[in-house]
Amino acid sequence: GEVGDSHGMTAFIVERNTPGFAAGRKEDKLGMRASETTELIFTDCRVPAENVIGKVGEGFVQSLKVLDGGRISIAALSLGIAQGAFEAALQYSRERHQFNQPISNFQGIAFKLADMATEIEAASLLTYRAAALKDQGQNVNRESAMAKLYASEVAVRTANEGVQIFGGYGYTKDYPAEKYYRDAKLCTIGEGTSEIQKLVIARVLLK
Repeated sequence: GEVGDSHGMTAFIVERNTPGFAAGRKEDKLGMRASETTELIFTDCRVPAENVIGKVGEGFVQSLKVLDGGRISIAALSLGIAQGAFEAALQYSRERHQFNQPISNFQGIAFKLADMATEIEAASLLTYRAAALKDQGQNVNRESAMAKLYASEVAVRTANEGVQIFGGYGYTKDYPAEKYYRDAKLCTIGEGTSEIQKLVIARVLLK
């Protein structure tokens, strides 16, 4: 296709046992290590016509159609990470004592917990709203981008604050804080970076 043309790419299924198709090395990732990521290698690989998904030349258009749902899914994933990081930090703050009292009694810790809980609740509402509108068959280009942008950034902030609340223990693998910290970052990248989400939102607002 021509530059700027949405046609020219075609989606198709490549079955695992297709001659010329192989998986490369597994990437050594920062986080999300339970989800394997590998390169795909195609060497003189031929795919039969019946493996085409949809119409020839409509692959790019098809990919755009699934992005909104994907972004809502990443927002939900982000919420799970944020909630896990928050609950771990909350429990630790109640159990960890300094100066004969739990550290949750200290305003510096309490304010962090309040901010974390508030942001998670706000991200949750954005995500549920986007999902509800999509279920109704509405265009959720803006709403899905907003949910994904905010929820993913909340996951990163919450995980970061969780490590702070754990203190030195948060930097060790003896506690879950470091895992949430590593896993959260991918949510700001997958299905479009935070910058892309802002671009999508701005385009809808300014059109």
